Amino acid sequence: MAMKMDKLTNARVQKKVFGQVRRAVQDYNMIEDGDRIAVGVSGGKDSITLLVALSNLQKFYPKKFELEAITLTLGIGAPDFSAVENLCRNLGINYTIENTLIGKIVFEAQEEKNPCSLCANMRRGALHNAAKKLNCSKVALGHSRDDVIETFILSLFWL
Repeated sequence: MAMKMDKLTNARVQKKVFGQVRRAVQDYNMIEDGDRIAVGVSGGKDSITLLVALSNLQKFYPKKFELEAITLTLGIGAPDFSAVENLCRNLGINYTIENTLIGKIVFEAQEEKNPCSLCANMRRGALHNAAKKLNCSKVALGHSRDDVIETFILSLFWL
């Protein structure tokens, strides 16, 4: 019984989230016919949810568009993106991993006192460049209200 209830709750949450994405896309005219949209995919819940929501929207939305998932490496550590790769393969979405040295620049070369701001700006620039290289017309990022509030509060401390 508990497993059946979990599935039911999960389906309701998915329907609500996907409905909100569809409504936002329609209300703000975010997608046009022929758009090729780069989705920045970190592997976290926000970006994965956005990728899946846009993939579902693609199936019935009246304006036809393509998706391209892009992950940036930061040049530090050895991240495993195989789960994202498998998801993209299952969704039929092309997946690109763009290697960068952002982490080394921010933390080693610059020794930044406020690394978040520089890192975020460099990641946006690298994602934009990768999207242009892949002939994408738009970039989509998955952020929640919590992300916006957290960024705002961090900026207060780093003035």
